[in-house]
Amino acid sequence: MKYYLVCYDIREPKRWKKCFRLVKGYGERIQYSVFQCYLSERAMAQLRWELAKILSKEDSLLIAPIYAPDQNKIIQWNMSAEWSPDRERFKTL
Repeated sequence: MKYYLVCYDIREPKRWKKCFRLVKGYGERIQYSVFQCYLSERAMAQLRWELAKILSKEDSLLIAPIYAPDQNKIIQWNMSAEWSPDRERFKTL
């Protein structure tokens, strides 16, 4: 399991809402359309598959892995600085 930074820019409000609900079930929101997700390889593959069904060609998506040695290099301002894998995660339906 490892952390991923998931960022998206969705042009249409209905698709944005679907994407928001989906990603919220996989991780924690840290900015408007930016999430930190602690996922296994399988969960990441599932998230990507589900996002592919929602997104259109005009939308943008960025998924960046954050490796454990680099977690202490993350710079945050006025945000929770905790990147702990111990929190419970669930998928919102």
